[in-house]
Amino acid sequence: MRNAVWSNLPVTTDLLICGLGPAGRALTHRALSHGYSVTAIDPHPDRRWAATYGAWVDELPEWVAPVGTTAVRPVAWGSRRFEIDRPYVVFEGGALQDSLNVDGARVVSDRVVDIDRTTERPASVRLSTGTTLTARRVIDARGVARSPARAEQTAYGVVVPRRSWGETLFMDWRPDNGADPDEPRSFLYAVPLSADATLLEETCLAGRPALAGAVLRDRLLTRLRCRGIELDGTEPVERVRFPVTGGRPGRDRFGAAGGLLHPATGYSVATALSLSDAVVAGESIWPVSARAVHRLRAAGLRALLALPPQDLPAFFDAFFDLPVDLQRAYLSGHSDFRGTAAAMTRIFRALPWKLRRTLATAVAPIPLLTK
Repeated sequence: MRNAVWSNLPVTTDLLICGLGPAGRALTHRALSHGYSVTAIDPHPDRRWAATYGAWVDELPEWVAPVGTTAVRPVAWGSRRFEIDRPYVVFEGGALQDSLNVDGARVVSDRVVDIDRTTERPASVRLSTGTTLTARRVIDARGVARSPARAEQTAYGVVVPRRSWGETLFMDWRPDNGADPDEPRSFLYAVPLSADATLLEETCLAGRPALAGAVLRDRLLTRLRCRGIELDGTEPVERVRFPVTGGRPGRDRFGAAGGLLHPATGYSVATALSLSDAVVAGESIWPVSARAVHRLRAAGLRALLALPPQDLPAFFDAFFDLPVDLQRAYLSGHSDFRGTAAAMTRIFRALPWKLRRTLATAVAPIPLLTK
């Protein structure tokens, strides 16, 4: 059943959520399942999600519906091949959106222009239409706005028949995409979307500025031709561009807006899914250890941006050489300070001295335990 859209109606509810992207919709879904009344505000609440979302299976809470396609042992390439002993699931955006049912929420089709938490509860938001809505709690899950000062991840992908492609590639940094050695690097991400379809996507992990979509398209076509795949131009296309920095940890922000996006990978959806229940319950998801991990991850992004393009494959050789538990700590450990620090230390020690100097200069200092 389509959600009823409420507009121009000031109401008081337990929880008011600004934004109905993956984080906001997950929070709405879980709040409803726990019996809370929810108002959700989004300029386009019924817009279908066109993006593809990936997650490691062990990151996901049990309540997430099994609507994804799973690769049991995805492969990564730096300068050599690695099999990752960690199942990876891919969600087609529309399927994930439908699984996070928000029937029962008051859904307001409007844009939030101001959030007021300066007075005693209830908190309030002001909408572009002039309406003010109140709630016991207001959580901002509107994502992060683009800015020239922020590093971004970009990608260009096509969907092909699954029979046209073989193994799942989490990252493939091999240099067969036509880029010159001293140009910014990009990698191939190749994942199954269903029993019949595979997404092949050329990705700029992070850049300031990031690679343009046209550059990534040309690289993807070159790479696929090198591997014997010719496209006919009718393939569905996915375009990706979003900032990987700019979120701020806090009790009243969630998802990318609340600092949950991993700046060195671009992943945030699984973390938002796994922490939704805690946020609904009013628990803090930002203990000192999580804030320290947030700072370590920001240092990891600075390291990636500082590395010469030709040295990125060696860096990822060192990463995928890590034991899976340390890979998991760095990629998924929201509050695992010890594991994240151990993973970064192991990578640093595995690299040649030249790269160590580059990384040390890029990441220092790291104010880990400040609030």
